[in-house]
Amino acid sequence: MSLNAPSAPAVDEQNPAPRATPAGTRRAASGTATDRTLRGTALNVFTHGILLTWAAMVVLPLAWAVLSSFKTSDEVLASPWSLPATPRWENFVEAWTTAEIGRYFFNTAVVVTLGSALTLSMGALVAYVVARYSFRGNRAVYYLFVAGMTFPTFLAIVPLFFIARGLGLADSLIGLAIIYSVYSLPFAVFFLTAYFRTLPAALAEAAFIDGCGHWGTFLRIMLPVARPGLVSVGIFVVLGQWNQYLLPLILQSSPDKYVLTQGLANLAVSQGYAGNWSALFAGLTISILPVLVVYLSFQRQIQAGMVAGAIK
Repeated sequence: MSLNAPSAPAVDEQNPAPRATPAGTRRAASGTATDRTLRGTALNVFTHGILLTWAAMVVLPLAWAVLSSFKTSDEVLASPWSLPATPRWENFVEAWTTAEIGRYFFNTAVVVTLGSALTLSMGALVAYVVARYSFRGNRAVYYLFVAGMTFPTFLAIVPLFFIARGLGLADSLIGLAIIYSVYSLPFAVFFLTAYFRTLPAALAEAAFIDGCGHWGTFLRIMLPVARPGLVSVGIFVVLGQWNQYLLPLILQSSPDKYVLTQGLANLAVSQGYAGNWSALFAGLTISILPVLVVYLSFQRQIQAGMVAGAIK
């Protein structure tokens, strides 16, 4: 007769029992997760606070200028932060005609339209070649344009004035547009080069197989695909040229060739302390509205172009 010892319970090797986790370890892990959550919340509050402060710094002056454009000059000086007693729409008519904002607006529209077209056309050509073709000096050309972005405008004012006068570009709307395009070109090349590099090379290869040449591939295939990037660059170029003051101040001497920034500055100086401030603020509002409308109209294209150009 044999005595059999009791057998040990079977252990499932595929699903072993979980090990017991000490309570202290669980509390430490929970505390770490809580700390991360608190830090993330604090960071979000801090960043949103900065963004709200920046938005207030940008929006409030614009809102104040628009509000003042509907007041009389006495109301602007006596109660600058109050609502107008009666909105004065005639301020805009007076600014457009009497203060000659209409003429300055037309001059600015001509210069910015021509300058932006030149900038985008030349910038797209240079950026496409730098981004898609390998040749000796490729990087040197690219970095030369990048270096042009860091060159201060006021350092070239004196030689620029004599060169423009010698070439017959001074005191001319067309000449001012050409100079605008030269100063805006480095930024356009820098941005569009990064954007063209993100486009698939298969598009150009398929165009070459179908019989397109270099110009046909660029104009019919690559340029339409790069439309979001062109729109983004175009908006920033228009903003920079529309708000340009130093270049026209040096190059434009005839009052009939003044652009908006010159006209508004001249109007503000001539007003003194007893001038037509309502017309001045109406002129400011007129100068702001076109840029604001264009930006809001192309907001999605700007965001798409910025994101696509930054991926590479």
